[in-house]
Amino acid sequence: MKKSLAYILLFALSTTMACSTKATDSKDRAASEEPTTALLGSFDSDSAYKFVAEQVAFGPRNPNSEGHRACGNYLVEKLKSYHPDTIIVQESTVTAFNGDKLDMKNIMARYNVAASNRVLLVAHWDTRPWADMEGNIERRQEPILGANDGASGVGVLLEIARNLDMKAPECGVDILFVDDEDYGNSTGFMNNDDTWCLGTQYWVNHMPYGPNDRKPAYGILLDMVGGKDAVFHREYNSHLNARAATVKVWAEATMLGFDSTFINKVGGTIVDDHVFLTDAGIPTTNIIENMNTHTLNFPPTWHTHDDNLANIDKQSLDAVGKTVLNVVYKEKKR
Repeated sequence: MKKSLAYILLFALSTTMACSTKATDSKDRAASEEPTTALLGSFDSDSAYKFVAEQVAFGPRNPNSEGHRACGNYLVEKLKSYHPDTIIVQESTVTAFNGDKLDMKNIMARYNVAASNRVLLVAHWDTRPWADMEGNIERRQEPILGANDGASGVGVLLEIARNLDMKAPECGVDILFVDDEDYGNSTGFMNNDDTWCLGTQYWVNHMPYGPNDRKPAYGILLDMVGGKDAVFHREYNSHLNARAATVKVWAEATMLGFDSTFINKVGGTIVDDHVFLTDAGIPTTNIIENMNTHTLNFPPTWHTHDDNLANIDKQSLDAVGKTVLNVVYKEKKR
């Protein structure tokens, strides 16, 4: 996964924003709180971890690889087993920044399609074809396993799909696995934003909604949500452009006792799938670790061969999964 960080400027900006939002954060929380803080649903972190492990077992899932093809088929069949109203698969070929032609497979499962109030849950399922941050220079051209950067968000959403099969939500829920997110150009970050998130860029230009369908009111993106001792600050673009969704998620996490994981301060600014979704009219918040305690950036395993199953933390999966599932189950049909 890539993403753009405005390093020094961001650090000053995030500090300023954290101070300027203190007065409104309490209002945000109060506006989102409901009388109950009970867990809704039966999110199981062991099950989510198992879904992560099953993806990693395919090996790297970089576009055009055998692991990519096998995992794409697995995701379709796994979602089918949780009985959505419909599954929509978009298949096409997209062109990467370097001219490579990439297989693309976006997969969306729709629950409660008749509901006009809808929520979009998103994760990318492909993995980085190079380990550009790997310490061992000789291995930088090898694709990574992407246990956190790819599989973790998908694993959490599969577990949420399992819950939706057991207990239908009042609102409509669209679970979207986007492809070809992580094939972008990592040089000159600020000039290459549109080289990333190719599957999402395709999806927003070919939204699978009919003339009588209402688009989701908001979206929640899960990206790198399984790191050890992960902490999730409010991503700046989400805080600025999808404020209501961001407030909703962070307030729910606080009520559930996950305030040490969901840090109610503004973090980094990142170009990720949520930016393209928000620009397309679905304001989307991004749950992503972008102010890691050790790196003050992404997790230490980012774009390295240490992004493997050994570095996945069930507690991180648990906090994210229970928070998002609670948000979904609290949405009304309207």
